[in-house]
Amino acid sequence: MSRPKIAITMGDPAGVGPEICLDLLQNKQVADLCIPIVFGDSGVMKRCAEKTGRPTPGSILGLTELSTSDTPSICDLNAISLDQFSPGTTCPATGRATYRYLTEAIDACLRGDVDAVTTAPANKKSLHGAGILQPGQTEIFAEHTGAERFCMMLTSDILTCSFVTVHVGYHEVPGLLTTERILDVIELTHQSMKHLRGKEPTLAVCGLNPHGGEGGLFGNEEEERIIAPAIEIARSRAIRIDGPLPPDTAFLKERRAVTDAFICMYHDQGHIPLKALVFDRAVNCTLGLPIVRTSVDHGTALDIAWKGKANPQSLLEAVTLAARLSS
Repeated sequence: MSRPKIAITMGDPAGVGPEICLDLLQNKQVADLCIPIVFGDSGVMKRCAEKTGRPTPGSILGLTELSTSDTPSICDLNAISLDQFSPGTTCPATGRATYRYLTEAIDACLRGDVDAVTTAPANKKSLHGAGILQPGQTEIFAEHTGAERFCMMLTSDILTCSFVTVHVGYHEVPGLLTTERILDVIELTHQSMKHLRGKEPTLAVCGLNPHGGEGGLFGNEEEERIIAPAIEIARSRAIRIDGPLPPDTAFLKERRAVTDAFICMYHDQGHIPLKALVFDRAVNCTLGLPIVRTSVDHGTALDIAWKGKANPQSLLEAVTLAARLSS
């Protein structure tokens, strides 16, 4: 089988995206696995290479050359000039450029010019400053591809979590929980994990409230009214699933050993254990899209951007999974 072609968006130009993409283009293991093509700006990456002591990128191509490219390359989109931003700072110009990299990569994948998309980190403040008001890249992918149901999943070798809600304030979470939404996330996760594991997976669903609500003592009986019915419907559809589990004990080693993926009600319920256990090794996947999309599990890290300190491991893991899924 030929190597899949993976579009890697450069992420926010002022963040760590350019330097971890430079590392990726030089990685022989990645080149053996797939054909990585960074959707970004060659001028930005060349300047970043100079500042961080990384090798200057070689092959540069345009959108019309994607289908014939067979070497690690930069697809130069000329979305931003070097005098429009400063590394380590937010601004609307980098938000507009980030969005351009994303949409061009998505369109290339929908056309079949590339086989999957992997994203470096975007900065939400810069995106919002540019008038792009989606909560994050996941929602941009869903809107641009017309996905009717989707969810974020973070996966690693020892812990995988999918999320019912993600980038919202905590006071909004209870109102966003419905049995239908939780069931969607369960089914999307079941389908994905069955593909990744090559067997029937076992899932676990976290409750919303401390101690799982203590029978209605905490919260508004979300576990009984909303979460448990979704679990029962999933069981009736032959999905192996436990819950609702008290969130404070759900991720203990013994439970992780028998669970392929956890369904989490809100962002930090799953992100905290994941980043405590496997930071830089977890991969963000968007389930429910008509294309394969993976991403790093970290942000733009403006405090260390363009200083040669960024760790490319999460991007390497994300590209590896994208190549596996697209194959």
